[in-house]
Amino acid sequence: MSTLTARPVLADLFGSNEGSALRVKQIVLVLAGIAVIAISAKIRIPMWPVPMSMGTFAVLTIGAAYGPRLGLATVLGYLAVGALGFNVFAGSSAEQYGLAYMMGGTGGYLVGYALAALALGAFARAGWDRSIGKLAAALFAGNAIIYIPGLLWLGVLYGWDKPILAWGLTPFLAGDALKLVLAVMLIPAVWKLVGDARR
Repeated sequence: MSTLTARPVLADLFGSNEGSALRVKQIVLVLAGIAVIAISAKIRIPMWPVPMSMGTFAVLTIGAAYGPRLGLATVLGYLAVGALGFNVFAGSSAEQYGLAYMMGGTGGYLVGYALAALALGAFARAGWDRSIGKLAAALFAGNAIIYIPGLLWLGVLYGWDKPILAWGLTPFLAGDALKLVLAVMLIPAVWKLVGDARR
């Protein structure tokens, strides 16, 4: 476990990392992360066969940038805001929101968000966020972690005799591949910019 905590993540490189200033920084990062995920979830980019939401991109990149604990805290905060009835989820609306929405078909994917942020943070602590190859593997794993509880919950909710994969997996694969490529390009580029700025 020490290897997972030895490497800094991007969030460690900005601001203070001790005392009350660290707590203030963490609060600001969590609030900013909640806002970024909420806004990203509402972005719908036209794509075949279904429009692409940027929510998973935000969750995975925040997990990698924040580390496991702060990334998990951010996603749990986002879920808490949604549970309170705020319209922050990709498919929520003024008519469908809060816990009732979260217990519907999207509920398993929201659980996967928290697990994926934790996993990406752990990978980042191990230094996987600096290598394109390792980051791609970590992001693929994080995406799978979102899908597993999502598909399981769909099966429980609607029955395994229904076309669960056609509903909850295959329509989103092309968009997810594009988002993973974007994250693979973004995160190492930020590390390079930080490294160049500190020389």
